[in-house]
Amino acid sequence: DGSVIKKQTAQGYADESAWARGQAWALYGYTMMYRETGLPEFLKQAQNVASYLLPLLKDRPVPAWDFNAPPESIGQDDASAAAIMASALIELSQLSHGASDDYLHQGEAILKALSSEKYLWSPGECGGFILNHSTGNYNKGSEVDVPLTYADYYYLEALYRYRQLSEHPDRRL
Repeated sequence: DGSVIKKQTAQGYADESAWARGQAWALYGYTMMYRETGLPEFLKQAQNVASYLLPLLKDRPVPAWDFNAPPESIGQDDASAAAIMASALIELSQLSHGASDDYLHQGEAILKALSSEKYLWSPGECGGFILNHSTGNYNKGSEVDVPLTYADYYYLEALYRYRQLSEHPDRRL
């Protein structure tokens, strides 16, 4: 019936918190499910997740590893979560009516932040990785403040989607 059975996190701060990459996976997953199936319930859920995330990302387009993390760990960004969100928001902007400009603007803001010196490695640094400051599992001290392959993947995917949209604004991605 859609009611919550249990709340439990493995990588978030707490069972009641909003783990940034988990939120990103939800946004991305529901967006792609709608794209592939056309079922309106997937679009509605993607839009619900986006409605939750947009206010949280307004002042900080690259989120901390968990939106509810305690102050001592709040400075630990997760560029991987941001890259996933950017790709999903750009795609969702092409599938939605109404809030599509908000989705696209937030996707652009995330890409702009990720493309800054703070998050980009210089060419030749760090074995060819593109993005820095991702977080794998903060709670276990695993992959904290590092480059991650999937961060680079979703960053490139978001850039590609954005480029396609810029080159063909009248065409759905």
